[in-house]
Amino acid sequence: MTASRSDFGPLLHGWRDRLSPADAGFTATGGRRAPGLRREELAQLAGLSVDYVLRLEQGRATSPSAQVVGALARALRLSRAERDLLYRSAGLLPPRDATIDTRVPAGVQRLTARLADVPIGVFAADWSLVWWNAMWCALHGDPAAVPPVERNLARAVFGTGAAHEAMRPVHSERGADSFAASIVGDLKHALSRYPADLQLSRLVQELKETSVVFAGLWETAATAEHTTDRKTVRHPEIGDIVLDCDVLVVPGADLRMVTYTAEAGSDDAGRLDLLRVTGGKAASTLS
Repeated sequence: MTASRSDFGPLLHGWRDRLSPADAGFTATGGRRAPGLRREELAQLAGLSVDYVLRLEQGRATSPSAQVVGALARALRLSRAERDLLYRSAGLLPPRDATIDTRVPAGVQRLTARLADVPIGVFAADWSLVWWNAMWCALHGDPAAVPPVERNLARAVFGTGAAHEAMRPVHSERGADSFAASIVGDLKHALSRYPADLQLSRLVQELKETSVVFAGLWETAATAEHTTDRKTVRHPEIGDIVLDCDVLVVPGADLRMVTYTAEAGSDDAGRLDLLRVTGGKAASTLS
């Protein structure tokens, strides 16, 4: 099936109507004029503004970036064929098989939506954040406040842009040097698997040129995967929270689910409970 740019808005609207709020992790309430997602719900899932989604559907915004189209495809849980159609209707080439796939399987999306008590972020092979739940926002801040291209852990650690500015202080039990080296080693591993991925190659080249630390680690860090760690997150309202950070690989999708948990009954578990209640905001702002 061929597609033109005039198809983008109708496709977006049609697939939004098709996806049920419950499957997307929202509680269905009365008063809905259509069975599918509301515009603001799709905007929230994709990390975009409601106004931009409206302009895309109405054809007033005609040149969405590949990052935006990818975020919409993931939020709408499109199949590979549907995702490729959405890319083509935006005037973009669909991701090639030899490149990193940022699609999040429907089962993983349902899992992140239902594990509401646990901060969960889903990362692609290049450590781009492609999915998150409300508790992740409460712990780390809302990724939607950062441009899609900046939602990348390597950019947050080594870059100088919006991702770095938005990153809350996180201290690894293994030390900052060990954590940074593990991210670089994991990117080297990804590049060996996806040598044709231009976005990954550009990310690595950019960080080599702008970060002396990254460039040095690229020469010395062993090719490896970033795995489980124990971290202290310095939250601006709650204070320090010591959490177990586990990295779970999704077989067949080359995705990483990063989860943060605390031992039951511990002070840190209590701080996580407070995050659930407040959403990470100061108590005074809730009254």
